[in-house]
Amino acid sequence: FDTMMYIKFIPGITRSEDIITEYAARIKQRRLEKNLSRNKLAELSGVSAATLRKFEDEGKISLESFIAIAVALGYSEELLKLMETPRYTTIEELNDINTNKSRKRGRI
Repeated sequence: FDTMMYIKFIPGITRSEDIITEYAARIKQRRLEKNLSRNKLAELSGVSAATLRKFEDEGKISLESFIAIAVALGYSEELLKLMETPRYTTIEELNDINTNKSRKRGRI
């Protein structure tokens, strides 16, 4: 049992694949709402049209390319808010967060 491979599934949280699929659909929807072709969004973002197609169709993309596309569509502020504040499910977890705020390294 490899602890690094263990993922805690919390009720209400979807799998990472589901989140990627949802973001791909949202990017495509935002692109179409702005009446942008893949080629035009590629030009605006600096991400190739082939990469855009692969993301919209298969959900495959690098984080750098995803951010470039989101910024080109006007979502830089929303990206900066992602994970802006700590999340916790128990008081113990909140106490750990508050204790570890200045940590520079993790340990396991």
